[in-house]
Amino acid sequence: MTEQRYTRYASLRHKIVVITGGASGIGADLVAAFSEQQSHVHFLDIARETGEALAQQHGANFHCCDLRDAEALRLTIKEIAAKEGRLDVLINNAANDDRHDFFSIEPAYWRDRLAVNLDHQFFASQTAAALMREHGSGCILLTSSTSFMKGRPGMVGYTTAKAAIVGLNQTMARELGPLGIRVNCIVPGAISTPRQQALWRTPEAKADIRAMQPLDIELLGRDVAAMALFVASNDARGCTGAQFVVDAGIRLN
Repeated sequence: MTEQRYTRYASLRHKIVVITGGASGIGADLVAAFSEQQSHVHFLDIARETGEALAQQHGANFHCCDLRDAEALRLTIKEIAAKEGRLDVLINNAANDDRHDFFSIEPAYWRDRLAVNLDHQFFASQTAAALMREHGSGCILLTSSTSFMKGRPGMVGYTTAKAAIVGLNQTMARELGPLGIRVNCIVPGAISTPRQQALWRTPEAKADIRAMQPLDIELLGRDVAAMALFVASNDARGCTGAQFVVDAGIRLN
């Protein structure tokens, strides 16, 4: 049996939870966290082999899906809801923070950055909300990033998408609140994931990050997952249209 790592939320037990981009990074921690709550976890990702292994490890359900294909995304979410009888929680986690030179960006690449980081969050939410309104309740979580707050260079497609998500969060909260659906946004800071470690988290970069954070800690995916559990639970029933920042204070630098 996996050792308990998270606070238990009774309200999450047996909830139908869908997570996008769940095969690795923060997404994998979200899958682990909600599985530990005994939620019925379904996660979508393009990485089939990794996804299937993670699903077996946590007793979750993996669905191979390219989130840039809006119709495939919609269909997958509908099929999950049809199988389970309802949909309670959607966590829009998937993103890609590849670096890019400002002067080299062409229209096709720009559209791809928005498709990877923004578009699917709307279309997944739209589909989920239509299913949730049938039961008069639900919780949708979007994922932004402190990168746009900091004006991080070298990733303008990513930061533009992450800024737009904050606006999307507030509008959807207004739009869907009367239907009993809560919408909130998780805003991670410099999270140490295997991808970050492999590509950019040199010892020097790690030291710089720690120096910029008021809290001298290394943030991990499970820190984001812990926040997502709270926001998705009934303990946060009064929260909608909010931003829940998990960044050890780096945005204050």
